[in-house]
Amino acid sequence: MTSTDTPPTPRRARRRPKRVWRRLVIGVGVFALVLGIGGAAAFWKLNGNIASASLDDNDHVVKDDTPKGATNILFIGSDSRKLKSKGYGNEAGQRSDALMLVHFAKDNKRVEAVQIPRDTLTNLPACKDTGSGAFPGGTNLMINSALAGGPACSVRAVETLSNVHIDHFVQLDFDGFASMVNALGGVNVCLDKPMVDPDAKLDLPAGKQKLDGKNALALARTRHAVGDGSDIGRLGHQQVVMSSIIGRARSAGVLTRPDRLFKFLNALTSSITVDEGISSISKLTGLAKRARAVPDSKIRFITMPNGAAPTDPNRVVKTADADTIFASIAKDREVPVESNDTETTTAPKTPVKVLNAAGTQGLASAAQAALVKEGYVVSGVETAQKNSARTRIFVDSTPEALKTAKALDKKFGFKAEIVEQPSGMTGVWLIVGTDRVNAGFEPATPDAVKATTRTASDSICT
Repeated sequence: MTSTDTPPTPRRARRRPKRVWRRLVIGVGVFALVLGIGGAAAFWKLNGNIASASLDDNDHVVKDDTPKGATNILFIGSDSRKLKSKGYGNEAGQRSDALMLVHFAKDNKRVEAVQIPRDTLTNLPACKDTGSGAFPGGTNLMINSALAGGPACSVRAVETLSNVHIDHFVQLDFDGFASMVNALGGVNVCLDKPMVDPDAKLDLPAGKQKLDGKNALALARTRHAVGDGSDIGRLGHQQVVMSSIIGRARSAGVLTRPDRLFKFLNALTSSITVDEGISSISKLTGLAKRARAVPDSKIRFITMPNGAAPTDPNRVVKTADADTIFASIAKDREVPVESNDTETTTAPKTPVKVLNAAGTQGLASAAQAALVKEGYVVSGVETAQKNSARTRIFVDSTPEALKTAKALDKKFGFKAEIVEQPSGMTGVWLIVGTDRVNAGFEPATPDAVKATTRTASDSICT
């Protein structure tokens, strides 16, 4: 009995009136709604609010500037403290209080936002002066110090850490964050315990509640009210606050209220500094349209996997799992991540026999090494009786063998025909064809890594 896993031809989705309406609101909303408020004057006010700073054009060429091209944007929360609001501290200088690498997948299939702890130690590159002064760089420095050389230097630092090309940046100050939340009418959160931090002027009860801008910012920034008081402990609350902001900003209560939408846009544009490539209302509207096209369930926040720094237990360094996440972003592949609370699953254990049907010496041994590295049990390596152009997988009639075969096919992207053989064999036989001579045996889907993560669709009480 032979069965080939081929996905059914997808049907052309029907256009739903609701989705059409949403697209129209987002697509022309900024222009139409501000015209309803004050015509061209309102549009020019929003456009004039936006501050910009330079990136090095020689090294930061946007590879795909189309509305559906894969795009990476660095979001920077600044703690320069040259603010109207009081109560955020008196630290001099400019450092990034939050760094988030946001990946818009090709065709707007998903958005992945990786939070990089500000206490991450790494080697920082030297940066030339782009308006904030030159930055000397150095080894084993906190990544948030790169902002002293301007947002372009933070971009350099994150590119060095992640090996991910960054196309744009958005820098937001504290006042802007609080003003945006207030313009939305507040955001909803759910706390499993009271949060008290006198330094941040934070005093919140447990349970569901709506926060104004000041309290939302305090919750996102507090270190002393969470865990061990480190930077890592607060990142989970930042995910909750950001998810709530996204939900509120995308709601009909904002999109259908011209006054509220304008206040939100005015607060946003008054508080950001962006690179010149997105320094206009039309460009920012384009990004908003992309975000709107992605369902909440496909907007995922991820805390960069990290461990204690060898040189300083109060600082962190990225781990191999972080490199797995960054590599997926660089290749525009879905990030293989699961919550720290998810039970670990093991690879199927039905033994696999590898047969070389390609006529290329050493190919079966290479397959064996790759399978063993991924946790599979290899029962033997042999030469097939005849060559085959395509890789196939034979299995006995047991459910366990079929499960192993399907997992093996998915793991390595063989796209192989899976043939059930009720008699004459046991376990799983991997018949390696000539199609693997050049393709090799690099896993197509790396194992999921553990991280603090949530999607924008998750309940605020999870």
